[in-house]
Amino acid sequence: MVRSLKTHLEYQRQSGSEGIARDAAAPIKAVPTVAAAATPVAPAPRVAPPPPPSVTPPAAVAAPPQEMPAGSGHAPAADADLASIRDDLGDCQRCKLCSGRTNIVFGVGNPTPRIMFIGEGPGRDEDLRGEPFVGRAGQLLTQIITNGMKLQREDVYIANIVKCRPPENRNPEPDEIAACRPFLERQIDVVRPRVIVALGLIAAQTLLATKTPISKLRGQWHDYRGIKLMPTLHPAYLLRNPNDKRLVWEDIKMVMTEIGL
Repeated sequence: MVRSLKTHLEYQRQSGSEGIARDAAAPIKAVPTVAAAATPVAPAPRVAPPPPPSVTPPAAVAAPPQEMPAGSGHAPAADADLASIRDDLGDCQRCKLCSGRTNIVFGVGNPTPRIMFIGEGPGRDEDLRGEPFVGRAGQLLTQIITNGMKLQREDVYIANIVKCRPPENRNPEPDEIAACRPFLERQIDVVRPRVIVALGLIAAQTLLATKTPISKLRGQWHDYRGIKLMPTLHPAYLLRNPNDKRLVWEDIKMVMTEIGL
């Protein structure tokens, strides 16, 4: 072993090596680790929370349209339809009554009534004014409507079987009724009342297509194309027979009950 060491040293001398440097043999001091300065980190931008999902309020459900009680309001469509019928009637020359009339008496009142009164034909006062039931008989009908039924004339619709005055207030003849009837039927279709009150024999027999006397027709409900019809005595008759007003009042009370008055 000593010999090997000598041989090694000799080799180093011959090769010019001076041996291991002392400093190299000294233990290497650990280089103190310098902590890297912390690079400031920019705070993450504040992100606003997403808005809550918009809740679209449910579409308002429209309430079902309430049926307007007949006789309680204005009806432009019905007004227009009635005006169209009047235009079609024109300066009517369809029967012989045209030769003696002053005015066509078409109809008047609420176009959406609960009650429609139908008489037989215009008298002198109606012919002059062009409005149904404005003479003495008309005044009595108005009293029945206002005092008895507690309504106004404007709440009901009033018309006649024929629209021109028969001479001397005679009953309308079949050909005269036939000429006017299509226009009356169209009026009824537009007005579509809950109840028709037929005033007198001619109106009741024409609408019901019967020859039954008014004394047997009144006081009972009849049907006119799906509309309830109550025949009663004509106001002109009551002017001559005032004791029978009670019979008309009985009929009118049935009408009032039917429409909820």
